[in-house]
Amino acid sequence: MSPASDKIAKRNKQLKSRYRSILRFASLALAQTWWFELFLPQIGLAKLGARGRGRRLKKLARKFHALAADLGGLMVKVGQFLSARLDVLPAEVTDELVGLQDEVAPEPFEKIVEQIEEELGLSVSTAFESIDQNPIAAASLGQAYRATLSPGLAKDLGHSSVIIKVLRPGIEEIVEVDLRALRKIGVWLSKVKLVSKRTDAPALVEEFATTTLEEIDYLHEAANLEQFAADFAGDERVSTPEIIWERSARRVLTLTDVSSIKISDIEALIESGIDPNAVAAELARVTFEQFFVTGFFHADPHPGNIFVTPKPADSKVDFALTFIDFGMMGQVSEKLRADLQSFLFAVASRDARAWVDACEKLGVLLPSADRVILEKAVTELFERFGGVAVGELIQTDPRELKEFALRFSELIRTLPFQLPNDFLFLIRALSLISGVTSALNRNFNMWDALDPFARSLLNGAGASTLKRLGADLLKFATTISRLPQTLDNLANRANRGELVVRNPELETRMRVLDSSVRRLTAGLIFATLMGSGLFINGQDQTLSYWLIGGSVLPLFYALGFGRISK
Repeated sequence: MSPASDKIAKRNKQLKSRYRSILRFASLALAQTWWFELFLPQIGLAKLGARGRGRRLKKLARKFHALAADLGGLMVKVGQFLSARLDVLPAEVTDELVGLQDEVAPEPFEKIVEQIEEELGLSVSTAFESIDQNPIAAASLGQAYRATLSPGLAKDLGHSSVIIKVLRPGIEEIVEVDLRALRKIGVWLSKVKLVSKRTDAPALVEEFATTTLEEIDYLHEAANLEQFAADFAGDERVSTPEIIWERSARRVLTLTDVSSIKISDIEALIESGIDPNAVAAELARVTFEQFFVTGFFHADPHPGNIFVTPKPADSKVDFALTFIDFGMMGQVSEKLRADLQSFLFAVASRDARAWVDACEKLGVLLPSADRVILEKAVTELFERFGGVAVGELIQTDPRELKEFALRFSELIRTLPFQLPNDFLFLIRALSLISGVTSALNRNFNMWDALDPFARSLLNGAGASTLKRLGADLLKFATTISRLPQTLDNLANRANRGELVVRNPELETRMRVLDSSVRRLTAGLIFATLMGSGLFINGQDQTLSYWLIGGSVLPLFYALGFGRISK
C-alpha cells in the first residue's frame, strides 16, 4: 500500500472513530437523563432522582468538555452555547464548559502556511510582511493570527495591522462527520414524544447544517459582515472590522485588527472608566435592533466575538460594541419580524392576552394549550415578576414560588410550548446575549432596555411597524363590524341549549381524576393477574407464566407510562 493510501486509510479510521465517540456520548447522556429525570419520577422516586443532580451534571459537563476539546469541530459550538447560559444553567455546568469559548488546540503553523499559500496563490512572504506564528484564537472551525500587510498594500489601503482568519485544514470532512452524527441524534430525539411534540429535531439539525456549511466559506462570511455593517452604519455604538479583499479567499479572510477589551473582562472595563451595566444595556438594545428592525442578526454572539472599544474624549459616546466573526448569522422574515414586534409590545405593556396571541402567531404554543389558564398564569407573572432582575429572582421567597407552582401545577407539568424550526438561531443568540448581560451585571434588568425600545417602535420608528399597526386596526374594525351578527348567533345557540361554558380548572381536575381512576384500575388488574399467576404456579406453570407476563402491561400503565405519550 502506498504512503498516500495509508494516509487516506488512517484519516478514514479517525473520522469513523470520531463519529462513534459523538454517538456514544449522546446515547449515554440521553439514557442518564431518561433514567433520573423521567423514569424515577414516574415510579414515585423523584427525590431519589434529584439526589446528587448537581454532581451528575458537573461530571457530565466535564466529560463533554474533554470530548469537545479533543474533537473540536461542531462539538465546540454546542459547548459555547451551553457555557453562555448563565441565566438558566447551574454553575456546575457553565464553569466546566467556559474554557471552550475560544480555546481549542491549534493546528501546526506549517499546515496553516500551506493553506494560506494555496488559497491566495502567493507565498506568505509576498502576501504579508510578517505573521505571528502564535494564534490569537484557535476556534472550532478556524484559527486567527496577527499579521502585518506588505508595505505596498498597507500604503494603498491605509492599514498595516491585520487579523488573518484561516480555515482549519480538513475541517470540511470533520463538519460532514459531525453533521452526520447530529442528524442521527436528531432522529433519536424525534422518537421521544416529549421532544417530538414540541419541535422537529431533524429539521433543526438541517437548519444548523445549512448555517454551518455557510460558516466554513469565508467569502460568505465577508458578505455577512458587509451587510451587518451597512445595517448599523449610522449607529456610533456599533463597529465592525474592514475586509482586506486583496488577501481574502474562500478559506482565508483578512480583516483590520479591531481587538480591544473583551466584553466579559469586567475589571478591564472598569479600569477604562466604562460602566459594565451600560455595556449590558447597549448590548441588549443592539440585539433587539437586530431581531425586531433589521431582521439580520449575529447568531454566535458569545464573549469571544464581542469587544468593547473605548472612544476618544471628543466622541459623542464613550464606547462601542465591536462585533467579529460573522460566519453564523440568522435571518428574520418580514412576517416573523412583525410577529416578534407584537410579542415585544405585549411584554412591554404587560398584556397577558396579547402575549398569548403573539405566542400563537409565532407558533410557539402547542395546539393543545389552554389559553384561559395560560393567560391567568402570565397575568400573575407580569404583576409579580415583570421588571424583576435575575438577582432579585434568586432572592424570591421559595414559599411564594412554591405557591405559584401548586396553583398552576398542571400548566407547568405540561409546558404547552414548542420550538418552531426557524427559531433555532434566534433562541441561540438570545440565550448567549442573556448570559453575557447577566455576567456583566447579575442585577441587570432586561426590561430597562426593552421598554424604551418598544416605545420607539410604537412611536413609528419604521414604515413596517406602521404598516403592521394599520393592518391590526383594519382587523379590529372588521371584528367590530361583525360583532352584532356574532352576538345574534351566540343568543340563538344559547336558546337552543348548544352553548358550552368551559371551566378550565374543573376540566383540569377531571383530567387528573380520570387519570387516577384509570391508573388505579390498571393497578388492580396487575395485582389480580400477578396474584393469580403466583397462586396457580404449582398447578399449571404455562398458564402461570402467561398471567405473570401479561401483568406487565397494566403495571406500566399504573406507573404512569400510559400518560407519557399523550
